[in-house]
Amino acid sequence: MDVVWASRLQFGAAAFFHFLFVPLTLGLSLLTAIYETLYLKSGDEDYKRAAKFWGKLFLINFALGVVTGITLEFQFGTNWRYYSEYVGDIFGSLLAIEATLAFFLESTFIAVWAFGWNRIPPKLHCLAIWLTAIASNISALWILIANGWMQHPVGYVLRNGRAELQSFAAVVFNKFAWLEFLHTVPAAYILSGIFVLGISAWHLKYRREVAFFKKSFRVAALWTLIFSLFVLVEGHLHGTEVAHTQPTKLAAMEALWETQKGAPWTIFAIPDPAHERNVVEIKIPKLLSLLAFHSTGAEVKGLKAFAPEERPPVGLTFWSFRIMVLLGLWFVLLALWAFKEREQPEASPWLLRALIWSIPLPYLAIEAGWMVAEVGRQPWIVYGMMKTAQAVSPISPLQVGATLAAFLVFYTVLGVIDFWLLAHYARKGPEPVSA
Repeated sequence: MDVVWASRLQFGAAAFFHFLFVPLTLGLSLLTAIYETLYLKSGDEDYKRAAKFWGKLFLINFALGVVTGITLEFQFGTNWRYYSEYVGDIFGSLLAIEATLAFFLESTFIAVWAFGWNRIPPKLHCLAIWLTAIASNISALWILIANGWMQHPVGYVLRNGRAELQSFAAVVFNKFAWLEFLHTVPAAYILSGIFVLGISAWHLKYRREVAFFKKSFRVAALWTLIFSLFVLVEGHLHGTEVAHTQPTKLAAMEALWETQKGAPWTIFAIPDPAHERNVVEIKIPKLLSLLAFHSTGAEVKGLKAFAPEERPPVGLTFWSFRIMVLLGLWFVLLALWAFKEREQPEASPWLLRALIWSIPLPYLAIEAGWMVAEVGRQPWIVYGMMKTAQAVSPISPLQVGATLAAFLVFYTVLGVIDFWLLAHYARKGPEPVSA
């Protein structure tokens, strides 16, 4: 294994593992804030208990998520030296803003919230969780602006052998970055919504704290429905942007080999990159042109229009995209079902089973989405500007392999601890009413 592949595997493993924690943090912080706000407005003690219960799960997830994120930024200096030298003027400024503006704000107010129960006025305590949630999502915004720039670089000029920032506004208001933010973060909200619905369904199935979990259920059902429908619409808008800015990714997402007008949308295929074809395929005529360019006669470039060394891995991109889309459609149906039964969910045993078994599915969908975004961008680390092979540090593959093995062991231990703690406290349920 060469150093490029070793470094890609190391960063990919760290990023995908870190992203097991981030989505739940983003959504559960806001849901916790909503439950505490409902307590302040209504005086209903169940909403206060809900804020404490879901907030405890949020704190567990947040603490371990922070640990897994630290190694990612170090890798830009250790494994990706030439990338950091070439685009650090732009990329580094975005990460610096994220750390100084969002992360420290989030870290400060999460401590105020966690230790402030009955120590500060209720309204200030509620403000602390809202500021924590807002800061978490601002952090995600800056990270996704940075990633969006890698997907579609704007606002720079090449000077003295490196990319230098020319227009900060162009980078910040990059359309691709904002569409990525509006796709990724609401997807995280879906994950948190199904997480709350699934745990509530488990307790309702066994008739534990029925009144309490029905209230949590109702809020999460509306929340999940709103964002599952939003992601469905926004995903289409994001796809059309990919069609215009990353044609190789679009071709790989659809396993489209030949450039053609009125391109079909592929429902099912078995890509055969070695022979530049699909072994088996089921298609809907002209639908891809309509979806991507809003015209049934629009031309869509196929993979053969690009040099073989500039094509992303087709099979992985194609199937990851379909996993994400199919699961997204399931979440819409599941959210509609939950919303319909929100007043008496305990009377619908099939819904409760579906929600419990669906808890892992948003994690799979989000990881598949990131697979499309990152693998589909290859062989570029900055699309159309710098290839991944040009960005890697001149270090030994053995060095990277050794740290990769250590990361995998460490992350596995952290993952087991996190999910055991989440499962343990989720089963335990909320504090007693007298607490």
